[in-house]
Amino acid sequence: MPKNQPRINEAKRSEVEKLKELLRKYSVIGIADLTSLPSRQLQAIRAKLKKELTIRNFKKRFVKIAISEIKAEKDLSSLEPFLKDSNPAILFSNNDPFKLSKEIRKSKSKSKAKPGQKAPRDLIIEAGPTNFTPGPIIGELGQLGIVAAVEQGKIAIKKDKVLAHEGEEISGKAAELLSKLGVEPMEIGLNVLVFYDKGTLYKKDILDVDEAEYIRRLVLAYREALTLSVSIEYPTKDNVSKLIAKADNEVKAIKNKIKL
Repeated sequence: MPKNQPRINEAKRSEVEKLKELLRKYSVIGIADLTSLPSRQLQAIRAKLKKELTIRNFKKRFVKIAISEIKAEKDLSSLEPFLKDSNPAILFSNNDPFKLSKEIRKSKSKSKAKPGQKAPRDLIIEAGPTNFTPGPIIGELGQLGIVAAVEQGKIAIKKDKVLAHEGEEISGKAAELLSKLGVEPMEIGLNVLVFYDKGTLYKKDILDVDEAEYIRRLVLAYREALTLSVSIEYPTKDNVSKLIAKADNEVKAIKNKIKL
C-alpha cells in the first residue's frame, strides 16, 4: 500500500483487492452513471449483457484507492474525473468499446418524461394535426407557448415548438403534454460516461455516434480529401485516373485555343 494511502479495515481491503484484480484482468474499463436507473432495470441489463460485460458497484473511495495502487502497472487515473458527479458502476470487458456501446444502446427502453428530468435531446412538438378535440387542452397548449387552432373538429398545432432544449429540465406541464401525446422521450438504460481501452478514453459523445452517421462522415472525409488532392495535383492511387482525365481535358482546351 502506498505510504500516503488511507488505512481501511480488512473487509474494505478485500473489496479493494477484488477491484484491483478486475482492473488488471480486463483491457476495457468503463464508468456508467446509475442515477435514475431503477434496480430492476439494472439487474435486467446485467443479465442481458453478461456475456459481453461485467458490471460491478464499488464505492468511489475504493475505486480511487484501487486506481492509485495499480498505477505503476496500469494508469487509469484519467477515469477518476468521471466518478465525481455520478452514482458510478464500473464496467469490465475485453470487447471493443464501440461494439459494447451499441449493445448497451440496444438494451435501453423508452419511458415517459417526468418533471425535473433533463431532456436527452431537443423535445419538439411538431406542427400538424392531433387527436385532441376542442376543450381545455387548447389552454394547456397556450400556456406552453404552442400555437394551435381547430381544424375539421380536431386541434392542429400550427407551428413547431421546443418544449425543452437538450440538457434542460422538463417542466411538469411539458411532461404532462408529452404523455398525452404519447411521446416517450426518455431512455431507461445504462448511462455510459466513458470507456478506457489501451490508454485511450472514449467519452459518451464519441460512443453514441451511430454506425450510419460514422460511415457517412468517413465517406464525406474521403470525398473532400480526394477533391483536394486533385485540385492541388497530388498523385495517389485513388486519384490518378482523375488527374489523367483532368490533364487530358486541359490539353484539349489548349488545342482548341490554338486552333482559334
